[in-house]
Amino acid sequence: MTTAALFSLLFFCLLIGMPIAVALGFSSIITILFFSNDSMASVALKLFEALSEHYTLLAIPFFILSSAFLSTGGVAKRLIRFAVDCVGHIRGGLAMASVMACMLFAAVSGSSPATVVAIGSIVIAGMVRSGYPEKFAAGVIANAGTLGILIPPSIVMLVYAAATEVSAARMFMAGFIPGLMMGLILMIAIYVAARVLGLPSQPWPGIRPLLKSGFVASGGLMLIVIVLGSIYGGVASPTEAAAVSAVYAFVVSVFGYRDMGPLKGVPWRREGESIGAMVVRNGLSSILALPRSFVDEEVRKTVLDAAKVSIMLLFIIANAMLFAHVLTTERIPHVIADTIVHWGLPAWGFLIVVNLLLLAAGNFMEPSAILLIMAPILFPIATKLGIDPIHLGIIMVVNMEIGMLTPPVGLNLFVTAGITGNSIGWVIKAALPWLMLLLLFLMVITYIPQVSLFLPEYIDYLKGYN
Repeated sequence: MTTAALFSLLFFCLLIGMPIAVALGFSSIITILFFSNDSMASVALKLFEALSEHYTLLAIPFFILSSAFLSTGGVAKRLIRFAVDCVGHIRGGLAMASVMACMLFAAVSGSSPATVVAIGSIVIAGMVRSGYPEKFAAGVIANAGTLGILIPPSIVMLVYAAATEVSAARMFMAGFIPGLMMGLILMIAIYVAARVLGLPSQPWPGIRPLLKSGFVASGGLMLIVIVLGSIYGGVASPTEAAAVSAVYAFVVSVFGYRDMGPLKGVPWRREGESIGAMVVRNGLSSILALPRSFVDEEVRKTVLDAAKVSIMLLFIIANAMLFAHVLTTERIPHVIADTIVHWGLPAWGFLIVVNLLLLAAGNFMEPSAILLIMAPILFPIATKLGIDPIHLGIIMVVNMEIGMLTPPVGLNLFVTAGITGNSIGWVIKAALPWLMLLLLFLMVITYIPQVSLFLPEYIDYLKGYN
């Protein structure tokens, strides 16, 4: 009775257009009031615990702020220039460079829509000017942008880690190889399509321009080393690394690249200026500009935008955790787990059900909400069937990638439509051929667990060996 009431209320609220966060909280409170023996005091307690006891969730606002500075502060265009110099000379290389740029930006942002905005707003128009069909360019970017939640650090992985209490660092390690593999699959498909369609290539820039663009982009690339290196090396937790990344992104954007803030447009070196004079001048100007940077209009707007996104996401998470609390209190996941185990469903059959369920949910709900609702239900079943929790997490993340591209709530579709100025229907048709690759990739991830588990298990082996 309680289960039926909880889910009926949730689906009813969603059907009448209630925001997902409000629907989760409302259905949970009504269920506690009328269908459960739980106390209403648990509502306030759980909402407080949701964001105070889950230390991992503190990383989310920091990564969002870091992504906001990187998107605004010119890091994306430098990563794109470096990617074009690396692979642009191959046929279809501009599209392949776009995928590579998405992979690099994903490794510093953790957000799929942010990756599409930062990279797509630059490269889609560039590809069209270079002779690529606009549908081809839009489809590539919409799909490549989904790597923002698969390549670590990933906000969605942090949400899964908080919902299941698995290690966020192990989730990041598990997403590294699948992320590289998906990017490589997209690049191979682009190369084949480029040969068939006769798409152009860029001239080979030479070693010196490649090294120069790599050096210029190193401000953004170093963030990958700092964040992932500190986490994998055991120097910092994901939350600590996220806090460092936010500070680093601010410094690089405002004082390094100077594409925003009080030093915007001020050159690093003036004509005829000596190295010593340049170092002294820039050091003094940076120190003097530091107080002004905190009140700079562009910096304040970036922080405010990041705060809005963080509050929205954390509000969804808090209500979803209240929903998960009702599920746990009423032992709904355990009942479902016992029922499925009693049916004798094998692990491979259960994973088919999981994928179908998550693909359906991805059409209507935001990824973080899906994970926080479904993970507490699926986690105990997977454990009983001998499925590794980290493997289950990567399967769920790849399903969330696909959900970013399926209407009516596919966030990447709306972002791409906004960039190109075309309709959602046009973007869906553009993304559909590439979406087939993601579905194929989902099958590989689902039934070859070592793709996800090799790196975390190997690092565990090295730590044990030492």
